[in-house]
Amino acid sequence: MPEVTRRRLIFGGAAGAALLPLGWTAVARADSVAPPEVLASGDLALWYDEPAGSDWLRALPIGNGRLGAMVFGNVDTERLQLNEDTIWAGGPYDSSNPRGAAALAEIRRRVSADQWTSAQDLIDQTMMGTPSGQLAYQTVGDLRLALGSAAGATQYRRVLDLTTAIATTTYVLNGVRHQREVFASAPDQVLVVRLTADRAGAISFSGTFASPQRTTMSSPDGATIALDGISGTMEGVTGSVRFLALAQAVVTGGSVTSSGGTLRVSGATSVTLLVSIGSSYVDYRTVNGDYQGLARSRLTAARAVAYDQLRSRHIADYQALFVRVTIDLGRTAAADQPTDVRIAQHATVNDPQFSALLFQFGRYLLISSSRPGTQPANLQGIWNDSTSPQWDSKYTLNANLPMNYWPVDTTNLAECYQPVFEMIKDLAVSGARTAQVQYGAGGWVSHHNTDAWRGTSVVDGALWGMWQTGGAWLSTLIWDHYRFTGDLGFLRANYPAMKGAAQFFLDTLVTDPARGYLVTNPSNSPELAHHANASVCAGPTMDNQILRDLFDGVARAGEVLGVDDDFQIRVRATKDRLPPMRVGSRGNIQEWLADWVETEPNHRHVSHLYGLHPSNQITRRGTPELYQAARRTLELRGDDGTGWSLAWKINFWARLEDAGRARKLLGDLVRTDRLAPNMFDLHPPFQIDGNFGATSGIAEMLLQSHNNELHLLPALPSTWPTGRVAGLRGRGGFTVSMAWSAGQADELVIKADRDGAVKLRARLFAASFTLVDVTDGTTPVVTRPESDCVQLTMRAGHTYQALRPGVTPSPSATASTSVPPSAEPTMSPPSPTGARAAYAVTSSWSGGFQAEVTVTAGATAIKGWTVSWTFPGGQHISQVWNGACTQSGTTVTVTNAAYNGALAPGAATSFGLIASVTGVNDPPLTVSVTVS
Repeated sequence: MPEVTRRRLIFGGAAGAALLPLGWTAVARADSVAPPEVLASGDLALWYDEPAGSDWLRALPIGNGRLGAMVFGNVDTERLQLNEDTIWAGGPYDSSNPRGAAALAEIRRRVSADQWTSAQDLIDQTMMGTPSGQLAYQTVGDLRLALGSAAGATQYRRVLDLTTAIATTTYVLNGVRHQREVFASAPDQVLVVRLTADRAGAISFSGTFASPQRTTMSSPDGATIALDGISGTMEGVTGSVRFLALAQAVVTGGSVTSSGGTLRVSGATSVTLLVSIGSSYVDYRTVNGDYQGLARSRLTAARAVAYDQLRSRHIADYQALFVRVTIDLGRTAAADQPTDVRIAQHATVNDPQFSALLFQFGRYLLISSSRPGTQPANLQGIWNDSTSPQWDSKYTLNANLPMNYWPVDTTNLAECYQPVFEMIKDLAVSGARTAQVQYGAGGWVSHHNTDAWRGTSVVDGALWGMWQTGGAWLSTLIWDHYRFTGDLGFLRANYPAMKGAAQFFLDTLVTDPARGYLVTNPSNSPELAHHANASVCAGPTMDNQILRDLFDGVARAGEVLGVDDDFQIRVRATKDRLPPMRVGSRGNIQEWLADWVETEPNHRHVSHLYGLHPSNQITRRGTPELYQAARRTLELRGDDGTGWSLAWKINFWARLEDAGRARKLLGDLVRTDRLAPNMFDLHPPFQIDGNFGATSGIAEMLLQSHNNELHLLPALPSTWPTGRVAGLRGRGGFTVSMAWSAGQADELVIKADRDGAVKLRARLFAASFTLVDVTDGTTPVVTRPESDCVQLTMRAGHTYQALRPGVTPSPSATASTSVPPSAEPTMSPPSPTGARAAYAVTSSWSGGFQAEVTVTAGATAIKGWTVSWTFPGGQHISQVWNGACTQSGTTVTVTNAAYNGALAPGAATSFGLIASVTGVNDPPLTVSVTVS
């Protein structure tokens, strides 16, 4: 497919509209019931009763941050479309244009004289980067398994279990039940495919690689095939990232051979296929890594590990992140339909659980596409089947990359942020050269896009790319993340990048001759023309809002770290000279210094509401006039938009505390023209920031945290009358759990990481309530600054519980969430390698099919346990305990139904168990027990 350029789709008018895909359809199944494995996951699974066929947007994504695959689940030919996060077109380059600095004064003069198109022409001549476009993220290729004819296959199902990050395909063919499990292991850095059948010798297939890249295929040994390639050339930059993909089969029964790049398995009872990919990309300046050695060493290491252990290690690693947040918004019969049907009929049925699924799907995608040591999630996360994807699948800084990471802190996935901060450090180096040669300035700058090579100059044309504050927006994330974590080491390591971003603007802001404010010039309000064919301007509102946050954050960081007193004074003084936000003639927030009317009234970007979200410069109580103007702005812009734009609007309306409008926008996102059958967000085409924005928006509906205040259930819609959420995070270092019924809070539980005063705002506090420190049983002293708000001093490590009268507190609220590292009892069977704490686990059958787990530990620990069972035949159950809990000394007994499958009562059966505790940094534990 030819590349659809950003300019053609965005500014193509009617011609561009014809390129957009129409909505797809799906028909409800009569008497449909969710499969047992989906129910066992708490409905946190995507499931389908048909294969994906050739449709990439029906395939299911798996990933470990670095490696990604789309799993098609076809009966005749399984296709795994493969990605590795450093396979990018081209190679290292310096995008800076040395002609820029000399032209800057004339560009600014033309902007100030309202000669905008003339200024844009000069920018296009002198400020464009080299190359003038950035380079694309690219696919590795496919691994295809030819399994034979699909004729006669029945009982077909494929499932992506979000609680285990495993994609499973099952069907019956010729009387044999086949199952394939696929996952991407972060601990072992391989993709794993497990094929099993319930009849010995029933598995035969051939496997081959295919790729649009320049590659060679071979058979390094009798059980392995290889794909050796190099990334593509683009924008005149020669492709230079070498990669090697290896696939090796380990069989039980039968035989395996490999020759000429084809792998053949014959007559096997089970097969474990390991896929390893190595890349020569070291960093944005270096591409000479030992890609072959990396691929081979990871494959060799994984080959030495039994499948059950590979699977258990994968689940333990993944669940250590995923189980931190649980959400229950209620369930209706709509959840019994396949996932694509649920999307197609969402507007006409009551399906509150789908919002919970969408929320957790975003967290799943974030864990799967962004881990410490990887590249950040790009415009498609890590999933891309092209060498020339839409928008190049790069990093768009004027909305998309920051938006990808909005859910990280709020939904308790702090580790997933690390790749962004490493990217910022890189950009501070490459952007320092751009700042010097194009602006004659110190510090560093990055414009509206970047890529794996950390390009920082103006690209795509002045109309889109002449936006200076991409690096500034990224730098604001540093201070915001610190507010969640309180991690001084992190702040100290990242402060230089913040300071450099601020330094650039201290050197480049100029006085607006008409108003006297300090402004950016030239810049734009992202991607929106203010007059015909003219977007370039001075001091757009979004720039001023971003710089206000940047200057405030760097000054406060300097205070915390005790450094740069003089610099703090300078940035605060400069901040005070930025243009204030203004209310325009239509009652809206002005997007520009002048009260211009936008050329596209329904434009997808609503950039000038950055001050409402993600910032909090516009608030209901602090800036009521601006708050009303923000509402008016959204009304004028309209509710419709591209997928990611709709998702941002959910966050806007949540910040406006308008639950009904936020929920309406969430519903607008769940349409067949905005959500693919596999739940990928559609711009269109696929763009993952809409998924992350939706997760962020749901979190904002449930919890907001600014100015030492936690606002609990600020935008709870009537369509979620009863529910609970646990594990959300608030700025200031708080972990929050909440339960509600009949639309009102029953219980609020807050655990504090740090000592300090905090305000709690909720409708609960406007009526009778009780508030207790459940850690020591005391009643904290509170004041009431407002009718729905209380203030108290919290202590680090203490948990506080507020209850509505008549509500029974949840057992988890009074239980410890951690086991001290010093309390390490013995495990029977022995602890696995690397476990820091251990538990004796016994299990017995009750009534033949109900499992009871007794956990004996050296310290009380119960809240948030997740127990995962693997039963004979490969059925996997994962459950977060919400059932009855009893405590006796240091023994905790939890009973709950965990399995209701067809397993003979009294039969001696071995199975695996994984248990993890929310809030504990130790890896989850893996043990084996025998049930009889």
